[in-house]
Amino acid sequence: MSDIKIYHNPRCSKSRQTMAILDENNLDYQVVQYLEQPPSEKELANILKMLGISALELIRTKEKLFKELGLSKSDERTEAQWIKIMVDNPKLIERPIVISKGKAALGRPPESVLTIL
Repeated sequence: MSDIKIYHNPRCSKSRQTMAILDENNLDYQVVQYLEQPPSEKELANILKMLGISALELIRTKEKLFKELGLSKSDERTEAQWIKIMVDNPKLIERPIVISKGKAALGRPPESVLTIL
């Protein structure tokens, strides 16, 4: 099994471009379609730690669902609460996320994942 994992949404162009970069570099990787298999709260907390960002920084705040849920960037919520919101609503998780050897990178832009490979 590969030590590279991509949290992927096939409908997202950045996610597809990031996967193409992995393919162009002949890398073996595991695909996690996170909309169907969301990470657990513990997994997401670990991903955030590897990315070095807060939960709110990983949330797609411009996503229609964010507003539909009555959420705001100024909400006073704990990291754990934001993480739970993303796990319960994986559409709100920014993508793609690539994990390799204990490091993570957000594929925005897609080339940024090369820094951890």
